[in-house]
Amino acid sequence: MSITKTVLNILAPLPKIEDYDRFLFIGPHPDDIEIGAGATAAKLAAMGKQVTFLICTDGRYGLTNAPAGMTPEALIPLRQQESLASAAALGVTDVRFLPFEDGGFYDPEELTRAMAQVVGEVQPQVLFAPDPCVSSECHVDHLRTGECARRVVFAAHSAPVMGRLGAKSAPVEAIAYYMTAKPNRFVGVRGFFERQKAALACHASQFPENCGATRTLHFYLKLRAIDFGLRTGKGKAEGFRLLDATHMHCLPEADG
Repeated sequence: MSITKTVLNILAPLPKIEDYDRFLFIGPHPDDIEIGAGATAAKLAAMGKQVTFLICTDGRYGLTNAPAGMTPEALIPLRQQESLASAAALGVTDVRFLPFEDGGFYDPEELTRAMAQVVGEVQPQVLFAPDPCVSSECHVDHLRTGECARRVVFAAHSAPVMGRLGAKSAPVEAIAYYMTAKPNRFVGVRGFFERQKAALACHASQFPENCGATRTLHFYLKLRAIDFGLRTGKGKAEGFRLLDATHMHCLPEADG
């Protein structure tokens, strides 16, 4: 570790995620929040924190495990219903949907504006979003959602900039990337892992019971939680790449 990074960690340590009170979890599709941060969302909700879910696309092309004969148009309302049930299983009641089409068939500028407007309404302190800097990520919706989220996070405090996006300013203090290769903050989720599994079971069009893909996902999530738990002594944990206001501009040492 470089001297600069060592001093940075001492003088400007990253805060604990649980120390904040208001959170906006942003998902590219229905089910992504649950996969990337579902147990953490359940823990924060159980702590009495304000937790809001924002789902950016309609998930219409998630047909791989959907019921036979399902069309993209028919899948849209089903996935919304599943998302509401899944959020409820995590203790989250504020779920919002943006109208963008799955598969990247939208203007990223429009997504940024819509996301900024929700941030202005919800007034979160922390945004959760998929990490757009993961070199193996190829899904356009994941990449765009992460990119738009970090643009909004950086703009949130500026009333003039947010005004240009048609939104109110907001006291956003940090972004927590999930599905990241460089976690630097971990949330212990002992007791909440089963809620995550229950939430994913609500997404039956994507993860049917007794499906090989469903079993693989459950195994991966359990393995990930144990891995992060062993690293941190938290039993089971979820990991995030957290950036606060100090670390998200002109500070390359904050990367990893």
